[in-house]
Amino acid sequence: MSNHTRDLRETLIWVFIVITSIFMTGYYDIVLGLIPLALAGITGVLVLAGFALTTAIPLASVVAVGLIGHAMFVRSPVDSPPTRREPGKTAD
Repeated sequence: MSNHTRDLRETLIWVFIVITSIFMTGYYDIVLGLIPLALAGITGVLVLAGFALTTAIPLASVVAVGLIGHAMFVRSPVDSPPTRREPGKTAD
């Protein structure tokens, strides 16, 4: 990986962290926002670059599906562990 690519990646990660902390949104909120943004934005950029619309949409959808896959399988949501009740106390 070149230094330029590594710097760009680190910058994007830093921006992601700052945006997350400013708006107090969770990872999944950001992913939900990035899915249509990636689909529309990448499609637009590819069309402007000269790709046919029928080529640009599937290429952009690969990124959107990648975001969905990352959210579902790489950083999957987990249930929080059940809270522990004090012995001797019941709901009755």
